[in-house]
Amino acid sequence: MSTRRSFLKFAGLFPVAGFSAPVPPATLKPRRLNPGDTIGLFCPAAPAYSREQVTIAVESLQALGFKTKMGPHFYDRYGYLAGRDADRAADLNAFFADPTVNGVIAMHGGWGCARLLPLLDYGLIRRNPKPLLGYSDITALLLGIHAKTGLITFHGPEGAATWNAYTVDWFRRVLMNAEAVTLQNPADKGDNLVQVQDRISTLTPGTARGRLLGGNLTVLSHLIGSPYLPDWQNSILFVEDVGEDVYRMDRMLTHLKLAGILDQLSGFVFGKCTRCDAGSGSYGSLTLEDVFADHIAPLRKPAFTGAMIGHIKDKFTVPVGIAAEMDAGRGTIRLLEGAVQ
Repeated sequence: MSTRRSFLKFAGLFPVAGFSAPVPPATLKPRRLNPGDTIGLFCPAAPAYSREQVTIAVESLQALGFKTKMGPHFYDRYGYLAGRDADRAADLNAFFADPTVNGVIAMHGGWGCARLLPLLDYGLIRRNPKPLLGYSDITALLLGIHAKTGLITFHGPEGAATWNAYTVDWFRRVLMNAEAVTLQNPADKGDNLVQVQDRISTLTPGTARGRLLGGNLTVLSHLIGSPYLPDWQNSILFVEDVGEDVYRMDRMLTHLKLAGILDQLSGFVFGKCTRCDAGSGSYGSLTLEDVFADHIAPLRKPAFTGAMIGHIKDKFTVPVGIAAEMDAGRGTIRLLEGAVQ
C-alpha cells in the first residue's frame, strides 16, 4: 500500500502521457465575404417548417449580393429535428468541403446542434476555413468548432432572422469589411427625456482584454464536461438567453461557477434575456439583477449587461474567439483586430 501511495504521489508531479491537457489550436480566420459569394444554408437543429420563411431568407441574402445554396437534407424532418444527425452533419461537412461555397449560415436554431459535434470532420473544417454564422442553439457548433479547430465563428443573424438595417450594418462591417469594430448599443432616446430602450447596466466598472467566447447560456452550460468547449482562461464571456425562468438562469450561472469557468474570466457581458422575467405567481423570486449580484459582482471583474446580443431583432455580429477589449463603464466591446481576412 505504501508503495502504491508513493507512486501516485510521484506520478502527480508529472503529466502522464495521454492525459495532459490538450493544447488549444492556433486561431484561424476565415476569408471575408464578398458580393457574388455563395452562402450555404442548412438546418442543423429544428426543421424548416415554413417555406415562405426560407424564401424570405434567400431573398434577403440575395439583396446583400450573395448567391445561396441549400444542403441536400435542408427540408428533411425527423420528429423535432431537421433529419437524422448523420445527414445534418453531412450537409455541414459538405459545405466546408465545397469550393463553391464561401460561407455557411444556419436557417434557424431549435435543438439538435450538440448531437452533431461528434460527427463533424474537424480536420476538413480547419483545412477549409469559412465563416459560420448563427445564434441560439447554433452556439454548440460555434463553440465546438472553435474549440476543435481554432476557427473564428460568428454569433449573429440566422437565415430566419430579421435582416433589418441595424443587423445588416454589423454583419457587413464584421464579415464583409473586416473592420475591427467597437460594438456599442444605440443611444436613441426617442421622445423620452432619457434613454429607455437598449440601456447598458454596469455591474462592475473597468476594462478587460481577452478572447470573446460565449453564446446562448443554456446551450453553453450543457456542454460543460465535454471536449467541445474552449479554454476559458482570460476570456471575455458573453451570454444571452430566451424564455428561461430566473431560477434557471441562477442554476446555469451556478453551474459555470462550480465548474470554475467564472473564475477564469477577465470580463463578463450579458446580452438580452428575452421573456425571462420572474412573472406573475413567482412569489419570492429573485430577479436577474439579484442573480448577477450573487454570481458576477463577487468576481470583481469588469461586467455589464444589456448588449445587443440575443433573441432580438437588432443584433450584433460577434466573432467567437477573436481578441477584444471590453469597457464595462461605457458598455462597449472593441475588437482588437478584424475577424476575417
